[in-house]
Amino acid sequence: MTQEGSDIEAVRAANLAFYTAFSSLDIQQMAGVWEHTERTLCVHPGWRALSGWQAIGESWESIFNNTTLMHFNITGARVVIEGDSAWVCCTENVTTVLDGRAAEFAIQATNVFVRTEGRWRLVHHHGSQLMG
Repeated sequence: MTQEGSDIEAVRAANLAFYTAFSSLDIQQMAGVWEHTERTLCVHPGWRALSGWQAIGESWESIFNNTTLMHFNITGARVVIEGDSAWVCCTENVTTVLDGRAAEFAIQATNVFVRTEGRWRLVHHHGSQLMG
């Protein structure tokens, strides 16, 4: 496998780790995926942008505390790498139980990773609900 190929696989693995953490509803697992700096940014569907790991971590805790099931089927994932930055654009096909109600919907997401100390860490997540 070429260096580019192994980088693409590493970014795919980092993206999968994000969705595994999300599905697990485990804040410790989610914390392990993110860079813990002030440059991080997260936009949940319908929310204002959150910046810095502290605010982002608190948002995940709130989501996890109000959710009993979160399942993702990720489709259309496209990975782009430029140096030590990478982004993944994909569709999150979500099945969830939120506040006691079951729902299915699709989110268009962009996840941005940076390579630090040989590991890809999430620095930006943006999700927008698809209509129709």
